[in-house]
Amino acid sequence: MADKENGSKKVSRRKFLVRGGLGTIGVVAIGAYIFRNPIRRELLGFANSVEAPFTDNTDRPMVWFEVTANNEILLHSPKMEMGQGTFTGIAQMAADELSVSMSQIKVVHAASSTGNVDSFATGGSTSISGLWKPLRELAAMLRVMLIKEAALKMDIGSDELLVKDGVISGNGKMLTYAQAAEGVENWEVPDVPALKDKKDYKYIGQPVPRVDLDAKVYGDPIFGMDAEMSDMLYGAVVRPTKIGSTFVSADTSAAENMPGVVKIIVEEDFVGVVASSMLEAEKAKDAIVVTWDSYNSLDTSTIKKMMTVGNGNSTTIQKNGEAFREDDDFESLEFRSPIGAHAQIEPNGVVASVEGDSAIIKISTQVVSITRKEVAKRLNLDTEKVNIVPTYLGGGFGRRLHTPHAVQAAVMSKAVGKPVKYFFSRKEEFQHDMFRPPTHHVIKGKLNSEGYLDTLEHEFVSGDVATDSALIPNALTNVLGADVGAIRGGFIQYTAIPNFKTVYWHVVLPFATSWWRSLGLLANTFVMESFIDEMAIKASKNAVDFRLQQIGEEPIDIRLKNVIKAAAKKANYHEEVVNGRAMGFAASIDANTPCAQVAEVSIVANEIKVHKVTVALDPGLAVNPDQIRAQCEGCVIMGMSAVLYEQMFVEDGELIPTIYGPYQMALMKNAPKVIDVVLLQGKDTPGAVGEPPLGPIGAAIANAVRRLTGERLTELPLKISRASKL
Repeated sequence: MADKENGSKKVSRRKFLVRGGLGTIGVVAIGAYIFRNPIRRELLGFANSVEAPFTDNTDRPMVWFEVTANNEILLHSPKMEMGQGTFTGIAQMAADELSVSMSQIKVVHAASSTGNVDSFATGGSTSISGLWKPLRELAAMLRVMLIKEAALKMDIGSDELLVKDGVISGNGKMLTYAQAAEGVENWEVPDVPALKDKKDYKYIGQPVPRVDLDAKVYGDPIFGMDAEMSDMLYGAVVRPTKIGSTFVSADTSAAENMPGVVKIIVEEDFVGVVASSMLEAEKAKDAIVVTWDSYNSLDTSTIKKMMTVGNGNSTTIQKNGEAFREDDDFESLEFRSPIGAHAQIEPNGVVASVEGDSAIIKISTQVVSITRKEVAKRLNLDTEKVNIVPTYLGGGFGRRLHTPHAVQAAVMSKAVGKPVKYFFSRKEEFQHDMFRPPTHHVIKGKLNSEGYLDTLEHEFVSGDVATDSALIPNALTNVLGADVGAIRGGFIQYTAIPNFKTVYWHVVLPFATSWWRSLGLLANTFVMESFIDEMAIKASKNAVDFRLQQIGEEPIDIRLKNVIKAAAKKANYHEEVVNGRAMGFAASIDANTPCAQVAEVSIVANEIKVHKVTVALDPGLAVNPDQIRAQCEGCVIMGMSAVLYEQMFVEDGELIPTIYGPYQMALMKNAPKVIDVVLLQGKDTPGAVGEPPLGPIGAAIANAVRRLTGERLTELPLKISRASKL
């Protein structure tokens, strides 16, 4: 038990090989391990800016599309809809290439039985950008296929036919897509035809209404919690409350004869109850006495000591020029960010039915392929015999990249021979989250004679974010020397500075941490942009001008400069305190998408009040501008909540709080009255949108507070430690 007392035990998690864009990194990383730091830095820089492509099926239109009898197109999406508007964006892309109206496109989640399975995940802000080319190509191929069949049925040359709103016409004849497809069993898939020119887009680039709006407004049963199966029972799983717990034994005698209990299942890694109702399952679960081997003395201060620069393994992820000398006169600051929960509205859950050699799993998940493999492996089934039926997600943010509850429900279903529905309680959801890890940063800089940075160094420590997760194995971190998720936002973007260096420290935490929306971007940008602002103040320079003078001339640098200028102009940025309000400026690049923000802030009763946020974003081509604006608004609110309120604690070996309220989050009254969004197009293809606008908000708010109070806030959540000097 000694190792448990000092928190040295590692949390065990399943590991899976990564495919797609990051798979390339994994292969080349062997070279990085051999040649170490220089190549490592190149690969990590590539990972930080890569726009991951879609790497699965892109050559069989009939796997993606279904032509219905009423002349609608059913699009089976391998990407999940979790509120980000993916279904609407891909419907727009498909409608334009198929020459159908938006009302004719119906988007559904692709069940794994369709064969349209994304082997990576829905995440990383890649759903629209990754599908931009392959989805339009597939739609164009289907259009050609349907025209060819219509030409045969009407005895007219294909080149004489026109298509509008899913109706093919020529020489006074016409057929709908449905009529053209009727009776066709053997489709000949053509080469990819020329895609439509931008000037011919009817829906791409337009603010069309969301395709899932009605279902959500009217409360249709589309989420995982709504899922049901005929004759289903209800499950519950006994979970420990303390960090690092491993199962020792269970006394189930008191629960076995409780009302409604059908069966109690004791496995090596979990104890489950199946009952006739959810309430009966929960009551029986509470009656089971489980002995756990757990950490007992962990607390927040212990975690803070662990998460301090200098602990763990270090890797220099970025380096240019010379480092600091011991006798250099430099400015230095330390920053911290806390443990963060996902706190999504819908808790994790699943309905599983195992019958014979097959299984059906209804679940809200971001990882259909991984969930299917996990269930198949545990039940010793052929992967193809496990059908994952995804639902809409009541919030994802990376939480649903981890779905072992699907395995537990499947085991329980097999044990009782009936479908089993199982959902986390809110307490379980908070205590058994895959948390955003806490971080610690040491950053220092030196100005030259002209008042600009001559040298800048950033060292930071983080737990696992992307690696050692269901998506990316820990081996990749070992080879690259850094977690590709933790370093997001950690790269110094002011590359005109002569000397700069970034060092990442990796620490293994005793509780599970993983993907949280924007990964390391939120904390790293808060630190970097707060420090840049402080150095601008020290140099007596305007914060915007100070930034612009130290950005390079590469294409991404030009785009960054443009969003900085656009945000400053739109907000009429200034650095005076007017009527008790001040502005703060910050900017970042994430997943090759630059974003700049201006926050207008006041101090009310010693609390930070955000009145207005101006956002300038360059996502490339905006498939649906309204949806991108909504994503920016959502990121601002979520980022505000994280940097002003949210934090988890460790007390007596337990993660707390375990319910909304004590886990403080931004409320409606805390939202800014205005979020003003400016969209730029610095490239001709769509880029990442869902996470990049989360980066600047923390520093923008902190920088405004610095001008209001003279106080540099260096720890999240931001709190005023002394009264305003105003």
